[in-house]
Amino acid sequence: MSAKKIMIIDNEEGLCRMMQAVLMDEGHAVRSFNDPLEAVELFRPGIWDLVITDIKMPGIDGLEVLQRVRQADAEVPVIMITAFATVEMSIQALRKGAYDMLTKPFEPDELLFRVRNALNHNQLKSENQQLREELAGKFDFGNIIGASSALQKLLDKVEKVAVRDTSVLITGESGTGKELVAQAIHHNSPRCEQPFIPINCGAIPESVMESELFGHKKGSFTGADRDKEGLLKAADGGTLFLDEIGNLPLNVQKSLLRVLQEQEFRRVGDTQPTRVDVRLISATNSDLSAEVGRGNFREDLYYRLNVINLHLPPLRERCADIPLLAAHFIARQNDRFKTAISGLSAEAQRAACEFSWPGNIRQLKNVIEACITIETEAQISLGTLAQFIEIDGCPSEDADYNQALGRFEIDYLHQLLRSVDGNIEEAARRAGMNMATIYRKLKKYGLRKEDVLG
Repeated sequence: MSAKKIMIIDNEEGLCRMMQAVLMDEGHAVRSFNDPLEAVELFRPGIWDLVITDIKMPGIDGLEVLQRVRQADAEVPVIMITAFATVEMSIQALRKGAYDMLTKPFEPDELLFRVRNALNHNQLKSENQQLREELAGKFDFGNIIGASSALQKLLDKVEKVAVRDTSVLITGESGTGKELVAQAIHHNSPRCEQPFIPINCGAIPESVMESELFGHKKGSFTGADRDKEGLLKAADGGTLFLDEIGNLPLNVQKSLLRVLQEQEFRRVGDTQPTRVDVRLISATNSDLSAEVGRGNFREDLYYRLNVINLHLPPLRERCADIPLLAAHFIARQNDRFKTAISGLSAEAQRAACEFSWPGNIRQLKNVIEACITIETEAQISLGTLAQFIEIDGCPSEDADYNQALGRFEIDYLHQLLRSVDGNIEEAARRAGMNMATIYRKLKKYGLRKEDVLG
């Protein structure tokens, strides 16, 4: 990641110096302020890539800083720091637009992870917006969310395919968004003002498939008490989308081949052909060429359908899109149910990006909805996410040794902090540690300076 301009606001000088040193070691341009009023007066939109601010400060508190920063620049992410995190405070900060919360004490690795997370999110958001703007007027991508190279390559193909009135076969695992791509092709084709008719071939019983697709004449079979226009005729002038086309019965495949060759078909029980002008887009999550080899799918129809092939990569190959997709689904659920979940916690987002998502985007959407239903925090936590997907745990250390070491470190920290009246910087100097180590150990054992000195 290239160097970013980061503003740090905290009245605790030692903590400011520690964070500045850690972030500058990463190559970022960092400026720290102990006076929040001075910081907000110097803040200008478009200059800073990230703001990190404490909540409890004299003069104006971090929530006021957050509000002023967001008023000046609604795009810059803001990470809030607090030693007294509560659910109410977190919800308040996140509702006001904070990107993340960081609880004191914290270690450098945690700071770096959250900073990278915020900067990456902003960069992906910017890239996705730029991509949408470049394609505005040419494409309505609807719910196709993402900025990964795999998705952009796909959209490049869609751009070329949409304007050419030819058959398209969309392949990919279940849940990857094949119908969304078919809709994007239709809405950006010369047929966009005409109907888009989707059919799930796997959901229609074989016995009625022919009638549903082509229609029938009155009296052509028992129960046919009137003429029926099929879905193919309903799509006349527009696009017919056949999802899971591998489930089509062989007799229907023969009739569909005639449509592709002659642009005409016969309704069940009719002696006269019906002409149609339809673009056909099909999709499958199976290997149609293998089905051809088994005799389950006509070879001539396969080649007619597969003039242009668009392959949708699985979500596990689009890891960069997972945060954007999750944010999209969270926003939709918030809007629908008037909730205020701000996003995934840093730990939950990391786990989501590491998960393989065998059900792809559909599974991610369902998991996000389930998490929001039971989540009680301001963000979807790792614990909540772990109830719906498998998350690898870390092996524990030997319990007896760990407990003995913990008791020693707690006693040592009590004595050390009392001897320096709670001055973290002086404590670190005397102990031969850096301040980040002191903060990390305080956090590890749930200690606060106030409790130690009290």
